[in-house]
Amino acid sequence: MCIIYEPKGKALEYSPLAANLYKGCSHGCTYCYVPGIPPYKFAKNAREQFSADPQPRKDIIKLFERSARKIAGDPRRILLSFTSDAYQPIEKQHKITRQALSIAAGYHLKTQVLTKAGAWAVERDLPILQKARCIWAATLTLDDPDQSKKWEPGAALPADRIQALKTAHKNGLKTWVSFEPVIDPAAVYRLIHETHDFVDLYKVGKLNHHPFADTIDWAEFLVTVEDLLDRYSKPRYIKKDLAAYRSKTAA
Repeated sequence: MCIIYEPKGKALEYSPLAANLYKGCSHGCTYCYVPGIPPYKFAKNAREQFSADPQPRKDIIKLFERSARKIAGDPRRILLSFTSDAYQPIEKQHKITRQALSIAAGYHLKTQVLTKAGAWAVERDLPILQKARCIWAATLTLDDPDQSKKWEPGAALPADRIQALKTAHKNGLKTWVSFEPVIDPAAVYRLIHETHDFVDLYKVGKLNHHPFADTIDWAEFLVTVEDLLDRYSKPRYIKKDLAAYRSKTAA
């Protein structure tokens, strides 16, 4: 089993390589797509099962080390993780991500973490993150804590994720923010205002596979968010499913 793999499809827009260290995720995000794919897809109460009892994948550190050894020195960056969160609360106990980052650094591999964790994660692992040349990335969706608890009940609150970005940037780590899914366009605009001083790159998508997506004018959102990022001279990557609305803005 090759733990470090090349993503396909939309995931490839975020990273050329990835590794999923945990099975399941306690964040319980209501929009999460993972419970809708195998092996959870066919389980009864798949969403509840996915978030109820996350665990490290079997023999994950041994398998990660084997994969890392095979691609030692590869310049492509490895994202942790797509199908779970590398810094969900059980990482405090298991320290799987901490070990994986150390292994990656030992094989001269570059990493990036995409997480909804708070500042504890950066503070605990800062020396390892620096040694692994890790980029710290946070998914930001909402800035209202009550709305965040509704959509992402087990994740760190927005202010805590923002503090993690500040801490990472202050200590020399590159940072980026994922605005995907977009639930409230106005919240995205406010979050850009709040974070542009310590975020190096923004990756902007939309909301997919959820009925709420039909309530948002994506063409208007695309124009507004790009204008705002231009105002702050911030690099961005617009995901293909959102970029498709450029033709509608030009019409």
